[in-house]
Amino acid sequence: MGPMQANLHIMLIVYLLWFTFTVCVMIFSHGNQIKIRPIQSYDSEYQRERRLRIAMSLLKDLPTVTASQSYTSDQSALLASLDLKRRAARVAAPTDDAKVRHMLRNLGEPITLFAEGPAERRDRLKLVLAKKEEEDSDFDMDAEEEEGEGEEQEEFYTPGSEELLSARRKMAEYSLPRAKARLRIESHDAKISLPNHINQRKALRKVLVQTAAMGAQLTGDRPTGIARFSPDGRRFATGDWGGGVKVWRVGDMECESAKYGGHRDRVGGLSWNPDTTSILELATGGGDGELALWSTNNDKPEPLHLLKDIHTHRVNRVAFHPSGQYLASASADTTWSLIDLPTLTPLLHQSGHSRAVYALAPHPDGSLLATGGQDAIGRAWDLRTGRTIMVLDGHVGDVLGLDWAEDGYRVLSAAGDGSVKVWDLRAVRCVATIPAHKGLASDVRWCKGGDITAPPKSQPAAADPDAMDVSQDAEDELPADRPSGRSTWFATSGYDASVNLWSADDWTLVKTLKGHDGKVMSCDVSPGGEHILSSGWERVVRMWGRD
Repeated sequence: MGPMQANLHIMLIVYLLWFTFTVCVMIFSHGNQIKIRPIQSYDSEYQRERRLRIAMSLLKDLPTVTASQSYTSDQSALLASLDLKRRAARVAAPTDDAKVRHMLRNLGEPITLFAEGPAERRDRLKLVLAKKEEEDSDFDMDAEEEEGEGEEQEEFYTPGSEELLSARRKMAEYSLPRAKARLRIESHDAKISLPNHINQRKALRKVLVQTAAMGAQLTGDRPTGIARFSPDGRRFATGDWGGGVKVWRVGDMECESAKYGGHRDRVGGLSWNPDTTSILELATGGGDGELALWSTNNDKPEPLHLLKDIHTHRVNRVAFHPSGQYLASASADTTWSLIDLPTLTPLLHQSGHSRAVYALAPHPDGSLLATGGQDAIGRAWDLRTGRTIMVLDGHVGDVLGLDWAEDGYRVLSAAGDGSVKVWDLRAVRCVATIPAHKGLASDVRWCKGGDITAPPKSQPAAADPDAMDVSQDAEDELPADRPSGRSTWFATSGYDASVNLWSADDWTLVKTLKGHDGKVMSCDVSPGGEHILSSGWERVVRMWGRD
């Protein structure tokens, strides 16, 4: 090795030692604040010199750098951001996108941003409200009628009219004797020996298995949305998506009268008046948001009364109060209403669902009302006080059908998740979940006609729907050795093109009725339990029964 090469090696070693010393000083002085990549053997001379200049400039600025202050500032910003997100998560914001846009406009914020969806827009509203709440602790959240997701809302009450107070008293007076008669029948059934109950249930299964198709009729040019039996069981009515309402005879399934002058859009709700002496025999609700009251004893295609200002969106279901003096309606405007029929005035507009209210069912005593909505929630309301006495929370799909059992404490709910749940009002919980259909479960109806296995002479007259409900001698009218047989089975319909019959003893499937070519929109059981009705997407209504 020549002298020149030896000098070069010495200079290189000195340079590397000096650079290593510089890097160590920076590391010990700055801690983790400055991170310098080690120089790789393949780096160019230019890259090494550039790193050296950067290190020297940082060493010059070292007295002005305060790492602890920088860390504290970043930490404060992070904590403030997390605190804002926590407060935003607790803020109640509406789930309706139209309400979200309205609130953003009122707060002076853009109603939408580029590529922003409803979920992102709602999150942005919650952040804005959280900031606003921090600036002004007196910001009134209730003024916007907000509804939080996953948070329990505090009940509130609003003043009612004297007419509503009078109606509540009348419903209480009406329900008490019916509840008394119902309890007498329950007491009678409790005295029947277990073998008699078992024999009746076995006979019931044999009868239900024999159920078969009896006839079918084309109802119109649009799907048949709903079909319901009359209180005497001799007729039934259908409503289609074209706005038409028709009344049919049960015996030959011939159309008795057609009503086309009421609705401009689909008929979703249909109910017969249990008061057979009233001229207002039939009520319907349409997609136009209107309610129509009909009389079937005339040839006029128009309704007797058309109520236009009750709801702002389509009416999904209607139901008469058992007294026949009131009409309840469920709407897509997230409310249900109670109407006084003698005066044709609304008594109540009740909120309680975050989305459209679809299902509606009055209690057989007339004291309660069950509602179900597209928020997958059902509620049991006390009509005498206005309170919610039970929340039916358990479905993962829209609640589309509800019906009370004659025993007064069981209510069935059918939902878009294909299941039917059994709710016990006494236990205040769901006691059974039935996988009713492979698709959407569209409707559910109890058999309320008593013992279909009994000889005809021991059954109440079909023309008198209250024969087993309010009579003071109801217990004496029943055979001493036979149970009443009420609410022992029920029917469900679904979008799997089937109608299913179920036992209420063990919630098992007894019979599947096939015949529809598409979705089954609704079902019903006649007052005496002899016939089953179903309406289908293929514009057909079908009758099922036993020879």
